[in-house]
Amino acid sequence: MEVKEYIISESDNLFCQHGFKSVTMDDLAKHLGMSKKTIYTHFSDKNEIVNMVIENKLNGQKCLIKDGSEKAENAVHEMFFAVTNMKELLSNMNPNLFYDLQKYHPQAWMSFKKFRQTSLYETIYSNLLRGIKEGYYRNDIKCDILTQMRLEQVDLIFSNSSEYTNGKYGIAQVMAELTEHFLYGICSLRGHKLINKYKEVIEEE
Repeated sequence: MEVKEYIISESDNLFCQHGFKSVTMDDLAKHLGMSKKTIYTHFSDKNEIVNMVIENKLNGQKCLIKDGSEKAENAVHEMFFAVTNMKELLSNMNPNLFYDLQKYHPQAWMSFKKFRQTSLYETIYSNLLRGIKEGYYRNDIKCDILTQMRLEQVDLIFSNSSEYTNGKYGIAQVMAELTEHFLYGICSLRGHKLINKYKEVIEEE
């Protein structure tokens, strides 16, 4: 692994643990086991590191979304793929991460917002159309309305899930619960059977 990639990878780990605001360049240097001078030969400041970390995360999510869509047996299965991937992403993530991102790193936040408005929107909308075509989602749902509602759920999860649940549940748990509720609302009776099937598989694992 090249030095620049190593800095990005390890910075990502540190940010996920403590949030963006509380981690200083001194903290990064200590965690990386290198001098700040070495870090500055690759990045102009912490903000640039944050931007690269977010860019890498979003690119990784795009690949996972594509992979999940291609491997899923059906639209319901695709949603469970997405939840599993998001659980892995969010399980060790500091709940303040996205608040810090929005407040202190506007460029990285705009990258996330663009990802939300393009990649996520298209993925959700396509999934709804797929589910209707397969007969697992109700054929009377309004895809544009539900896509927007789902995006707002994502906003809730990323922006204030801790406040939303008074810190009782982790981000991944909130994500799973809202997704299950969303699925039961859009699925046909055939789809409900699939939800129960995939839930049993996850519980067994």
